[in-house]
Amino acid sequence: MQPETSHSLPELDDEMLLELISSHDESALSSLYERYARLLYSIALRITDDRAAAEEVLQDVFHSVWHRATTFRPAAGSVSSWLSGIARNRAIDEVRSRWHRAREREIPLDYLPDLSGAMERGLEHFTVLRADLWHALSSLPSLQRQAIEMAYFGGFSSSEIAAHLNEPIGTIKGRLRLGMEKLRHTLATFMEPDEEASA
Repeated sequence: MQPETSHSLPELDDEMLLELISSHDESALSSLYERYARLLYSIALRITDDRAAAEEVLQDVFHSVWHRATTFRPAAGSVSSWLSGIARNRAIDEVRSRWHRAREREIPLDYLPDLSGAMERGLEHFTVLRADLWHALSSLPSLQRQAIEMAYFGGFSSSEIAAHLNEPIGTIKGRLRLGMEKLRHTLATFMEPDEEASA
């Protein structure tokens, strides 16, 4: 009986696959993965701008589906919308986690925009803000830009950056401080007054 069910899986609609997944049918999960992995990965990559993080988000999405398939409600929307929502939330959590890791480690990021907060205002706002940030970063000397990118996007502490680059920690802190001072002035030309005040 199972071989016949597996053979017919590609012909089943999304909701039927979720019903099978709720019964812990691994073949159904594989079929859903094949249908939506590319879409969900692209959503995660657009938000995190990091391939490894996007891949991790994708795995988290299907891990969640495996355990939460019974929570899907057709009246709330399509399966694809449900999956996309999970992917967006996981990706936003990843961006927010990086931001907070950097802030908790006392990296001087006070004048950089909170991308996770921007994401909550909408994907378009987030995309524009990140583009402005990348433009501002591109104006920095390469070594200062590298240190800030590792702290802001990677969540590395100054000591971790120093170890990774084999540089004295004082040198790294100096690059971060100087780079942030330059970014503060550059970003002022991009950011809206309310954004600048809340950054």
